[in-house]
Amino acid sequence: MNENYMVFSGRASRYLAEKICEELGCPLGKMAVTQFADGEFEVCYEETVRGKDVFLVQSTFPTADNLMELLLMIDAAKRASARSIVAVIPYYGWARQDRKSKPRVSIAAKLVANMLSVAGINRLMTMDLHADQEQGFFEVPVDHLYASTVVAPYIQSLNLKNLCIASPDVGGSKRASAYAKYFDCPMVMCNKTRLRANEVAHMDIIGDVQGMDVILLDDMVDTAGTITKAADLIMSRGANSVRAIASH
Repeated sequence: MNENYMVFSGRASRYLAEKICEELGCPLGKMAVTQFADGEFEVCYEETVRGKDVFLVQSTFPTADNLMELLLMIDAAKRASARSIVAVIPYYGWARQDRKSKPRVSIAAKLVANMLSVAGINRLMTMDLHADQEQGFFEVPVDHLYASTVVAPYIQSLNLKNLCIASPDVGGSKRASAYAKYFDCPMVMCNKTRLRANEVAHMDIIGDVQGMDVILLDDMVDTAGTITKAADLIMSRGANSVRAIASH
């Protein structure tokens, strides 16, 4: 065990943190979260972190309590004289709001990046951001990991004869293209229009899926409306089978 680092977990990602510590051969750090009656909570480390490299495992998907808990963990570690603070965020919440898609809206992904930086992180580890360029929102180093290290071997294990990679929307075309290139197989793409958030109005498919075994790749599943509609459309165009895989 390396005594120079410690791993702690927020309430949103404890199972993953325990698995990480199991692989590293180190104990999960002791931390208490006290909840008050009005919804406020307090984070307290129950062992010293002075002079340590501290890794904080916590996804920040809504509700905002998960993000706030991570910010308090960072602040508490900084005030307890940790040598460095690395935020390990498997699911970087608010990431889909990475640009001004219409007038008078916030860029939440940048705002969250600012909050984490101000709180005191020295480094960020995350995976499958909504857009790769979000790494540029941070003034600290970002280790951007990809689910492909797990997904690609799984797809290979299926031994599909007529493999085709599909993206449920235009935004995922780059991801789908990378997989299609890796497997040297065709790629198709769905083009959708929305009436409002989480509601698909219309969808078309670009490409031929007749007789193909299709792997439908997405970055996140919220209501599953998009990926379900895409799967139904692909099957209606004569695909042999459809399997859907999402990072989050």
